[in-house]
Amino acid sequence: MSRTSSNFSRWKAASLKLVEAALAQALVRRSLEQPPEIVSLFEAMGYALLGGGKRLRPLLALAAAEAVGGRPREALPAALAVEMIHAYSLIHDDLPAMDDDDMRRGRPTCHKVYGEGPAILAGDALLTLAFEVLAEGLGRDPETARRRGLAALHLAQSAGGLGMVGGQARDLAFERQGEAVDGAMVRDMESRKTGEMMSAALVCGAILAGGGPTAQRTMRDIGLNLGLAFQIQDDLLNLEGDPAVLGKAVGSDAERGKAGFPAVLGVAAARAELAALTEKALAGAASFKTPGLRLTELIGSLVNRQH
Repeated sequence: MSRTSSNFSRWKAASLKLVEAALAQALVRRSLEQPPEIVSLFEAMGYALLGGGKRLRPLLALAAAEAVGGRPREALPAALAVEMIHAYSLIHDDLPAMDDDDMRRGRPTCHKVYGEGPAILAGDALLTLAFEVLAEGLGRDPETARRRGLAALHLAQSAGGLGMVGGQARDLAFERQGEAVDGAMVRDMESRKTGEMMSAALVCGAILAGGGPTAQRTMRDIGLNLGLAFQIQDDLLNLEGDPAVLGKAVGSDAERGKAGFPAVLGVAAARAELAALTEKALAGAASFKTPGLRLTELIGSLVNRQH
């Protein structure tokens, strides 16, 4: 292992430890001395939020803070918020009315353990908790309030009807439409569904660490390119991956007639697009020079993953 990769591994381990502890604490301190029904709700939230996962969005937020010359810990509220929204989206994605998945990360999905109603509520509560976490500390000083307010606005836009949820709406609508769905439509869908939250992690992390408008625009471009690259890799793994490694079934996209990149563009074209998008994302990260080293290494690890 090279010195660079060794340093990245240590940075990643320390960052994950910080994020995991903060996520758990955010749930624990709110569920203390609550009625049994509320405690059960928080248990369902914790099952989805704390049950593993790559934590790539929190890592992007922390790396973005470092890239703009700030301290990673400054971006922690953004890191927690984007992961809470990601967890809520997965709970709802797995429901019978959506992707109808029984397994997530190698274990039963939230609605299989707690029931559909409680799972929906757990997702709702995680979504709102994300903005509560971002809003905490607004009264500390004017600059903190400005940064957190701006981050909350950006995150809401990225997660809402014009962003992630809008992408999910297009995803549902495109199922089994076959040739009626073209490459431009898939790119738009995936930019909303996956790219927007990747960019939100980067932009919000940069905002909380003092990154200005130019840095924010660069982070948004990186996130959109990375999001598309990540989704193409995800689509390819769903088509060709190992279920034992992925922790979920493969081939489900094809069975549902989902309009992913390989289905619409073909596998070869999807791989070419993956390479081009990865190059763009890495070039954006490199523009931050030495402070962007962690971000560059993180992008490389995400697009080369096998699970």
